[in-house]
Amino acid sequence: MPDAALVRKIRRKYTTLVGDLDERGLRRWAAVEAEAIGRGGIVAVAMATGLSDRTIRSGIKEIHYVHQLESGRQRRKGGGRKAIAASNPKTIAAVEALVEPTERGDPQSPLRWTCKSLTNLEAELQLEGFDIGRVTISKILRSLGYSLQGNRKTREGISHPDRNAQFEHINKRIIACRRQHCPAISVDTKKKENLGNMANVGREYRPKGTPIEVDVHDFPSKRTGKAIPYGVYDIATNQAWVSIGIDSDTAQFAVEAIRRWWEDLGSKRYRRPKQILITADSGGSNGPRNRLWMLELQSLANEIGTAIEVCHYPPGTSKWNKIEHSVFCHITRNWRGVPLETYQVIVNLVNSTRSNEGLEVHCWLDESHYEKGRKVTDEEMQTVHLKRCPFQGDWNYKIMPKSKSRIR
Repeated sequence: MPDAALVRKIRRKYTTLVGDLDERGLRRWAAVEAEAIGRGGIVAVAMATGLSDRTIRSGIKEIHYVHQLESGRQRRKGGGRKAIAASNPKTIAAVEALVEPTERGDPQSPLRWTCKSLTNLEAELQLEGFDIGRVTISKILRSLGYSLQGNRKTREGISHPDRNAQFEHINKRIIACRRQHCPAISVDTKKKENLGNMANVGREYRPKGTPIEVDVHDFPSKRTGKAIPYGVYDIATNQAWVSIGIDSDTAQFAVEAIRRWWEDLGSKRYRRPKQILITADSGGSNGPRNRLWMLELQSLANEIGTAIEVCHYPPGTSKWNKIEHSVFCHITRNWRGVPLETYQVIVNLVNSTRSNEGLEVHCWLDESHYEKGRKVTDEEMQTVHLKRCPFQGDWNYKIMPKSKSRIR
């Protein structure tokens, strides 16, 4: 057993030098110290430093029997633990089979329907007899070209043969309206928002450690209600009108929003236009198969005394609607991280929405109640003066006014 005083002396040396020595220098210092002590030196140095006796013996061999290491190297070539791929080549194939079972492995893989996290991969590989950890699995995945990936919305389903032609038609109609100084508007309904002290996606600056406290659950409440934003975007002026509904997203509500836009904004900019062009999606309250939509547009056309032309985007292409990326994205950014507790909060946030491109948004609260599921009879449809376009008449049509009342 080494002398305790000797061990303490070696420990003092070790604590003094350990911060200044790399692996190679520490190994060689321990070897020199052990040889200087003589018999029992290896055990004494090992007890004082915590190094293994094998490391000290390797240092002694390196000094006396092994050629000098190249400058900058801690170990000779080939030293250290072998990579998992070299020691067990089957590991890489096992990892890849678990990650992509339908392409490179068994379709009945235990992780076929399970989240392929590093923890789950580690547990399954250890069950298969592989001694491997999460860090090594991560390195293997990176070497194979894998990384954490989210879903990407790119597939639009079956593409209609006239999809591109309809886009070109809409673009031509917008350009023609601008040349004739006629309004061309884009309309759509934004996602419904439940009111209350609920978490809202996004973050905003606040004093550190004092986030806004919101309810743990975000279940909708009949007491607080919901908000239905319907937007009307004037493409030429970069102005938008947003009606906040409190009831249902119906065609009556949609056309009422357009009527409000015309009364407050459109009629002041456009004097006696030949027509109004509306570009809309192919679903929801303003869909081309919605009879109530056409009936309400007929009523609006009669009121303002001008034709209303409608062009619908092909099914599955609503993201190309101009109001989506010209208005709604800015509204979402403006109210990020703010609980939408009341209708007034939403109206104020939407009203204050601006963009660097000069977007101006006007908002009002529509407190009317609209009948849901209203059926339009054939007799009522006969009152709609509808002219369908020769190209894709289901998507492109014009509603002519039946009265020549003065334009507001």
